[in-house]
Amino acid sequence: MSKLAVIWSSGDPAIAHKVCFMYTHNAKRHGWFDDVTLIIWGPSAELVTRDPTLQDALKAMKADGVVLEACKACSDAYGVSGQLSTLGVDVKYMGIPLTQMLQGDWKVLTF
Repeated sequence: MSKLAVIWSSGDPAIAHKVCFMYTHNAKRHGWFDDVTLIIWGPSAELVTRDPTLQDALKAMKADGVVLEACKACSDAYGVSGQLSTLGVDVKYMGIPLTQMLQGDWKVLTF
């Protein structure tokens, strides 16, 4: 089984719209990977709470089977954990899960 973890940390909306979301969503929709997880990390946590277009894209990804997770430490620092949860994102401390992915058989891509 192929597994992809995409770490989205950029606060740049163009990176999200034109690169990160497009690849992540297509990786799942087209079956390039069996499991696809988008990890919202750092400034991206705040960006997505301010951009309705990105919120819609997250909902579409989730509907197509992309797992949505966010680093709780990061989202707490930006004061957006509740908003991310409302968007259907699993907000949790990501240190151990990410370490397990990196040490396991996941491919990890960072934007």
